[in-house]
Amino acid sequence: MATAFEFATAQRIVFGRGSLDQLGEAAGAFGRKALLVAAAHLQRTGALTRVEYLLSKKAVAVERLLVHGEPEAHVVDEAAARARALGSELVIAVGGGSALDVGKAAAGLATNGGSVREYLEGVGTGRALKARPLPFLAAPTTAGTGSEVTRNAVVSSKAEGFKKSIRSPLLLPLVALVDPALTDSTSPAQTAASGLDALTQLIEPFVSTRAMPATDALALEGIRRARTALPRAFLKGDDHEARDDLALASLFGGLCLANAGLGAVHGIAAALGVRFGLPHGLACACVLAATVEVNIRALERHDPGGPALERYAKVGEALAGRAFGSHAEARGAAVQLVRELCEQLKVPRLSSLGVGPARLPMLVAEARGSSMKTNPVVLEDSEIAEILSMSL
Repeated sequence: MATAFEFATAQRIVFGRGSLDQLGEAAGAFGRKALLVAAAHLQRTGALTRVEYLLSKKAVAVERLLVHGEPEAHVVDEAAARARALGSELVIAVGGGSALDVGKAAAGLATNGGSVREYLEGVGTGRALKARPLPFLAAPTTAGTGSEVTRNAVVSSKAEGFKKSIRSPLLLPLVALVDPALTDSTSPAQTAASGLDALTQLIEPFVSTRAMPATDALALEGIRRARTALPRAFLKGDDHEARDDLALASLFGGLCLANAGLGAVHGIAAALGVRFGLPHGLACACVLAATVEVNIRALERHDPGGPALERYAKVGEALAGRAFGSHAEARGAAVQLVRELCEQLKVPRLSSLGVGPARLPMLVAEARGSSMKTNPVVLEDSEIAEILSMSL
């Protein structure tokens, strides 16, 4: 694991119930004309009206752009073009990972020009952001992606069949307002999907080849909180203590993934998102348990004396809230407890979502994206196929 490291995150992070009330003042420090990128469903909850009211109190005028579904490339390009045309001085994003990623990428493109396709890993021409983006402020409404503190934005295209990142330290948000109250109305299904995404983004950086002391502590604390908070928030949406813990776990997951990387779950989830249109959190949830099990078995065969197996043991202890008699027992607990949690949260099988055995070779071939580079072990194609088969 890394002995030398770099840790970068949002310039300012404000966490806690009521922190959204600081949005107007925070935005006003950067300008008076903002592009507001928001998840479309917030129109129904009243959250969008509240956001616009808070901004109007500080004389920040907004142009609204709504995001439906996944963060499509053409939506990012439209958002950037509107920001330029309107002379926007900043970009504010409120919503789940899709809205935050669209806003983040649009803030970068607004000052750098071109289409987002030119900047995407594995898709574009390798163009890099050079000009400083418009100031970007983020307020997440789901406890899952951690995009409010990361340096990349995930962008997809159904028509072109990709789901890739635009990545640059310049994309780090200037202000992240993490108000758990914004997650209180999340449905049980969305709570499960986004919460298991958050848990994945705590486990994968902890066992990553780029794991570091700065993220280890955050990851273990986040795992402990997520393990108890997730079932409670799933069963009782207005459990504020559970929602707060889950939002904090999600924030920690974003800090961890941005600095220590991810792993096989995210590599496979990206392929599932492109080919079957599965929302990111749901795709991660579907393959998390199987990936933990296959990764551990692969490590036992290929790197039995390496540090990753001990780290999986620590994951098991964090999930269980206790120590075990041996590392092997603790690793077994990690597999079992993740599987039980997914069952408790009613995570569907991939087969019920339209994924069949005939599509597995294609998914295996497309799973080897950037996330796979920091998986604790290089998985063989047969092992990736096994993860998918176990998840059907």
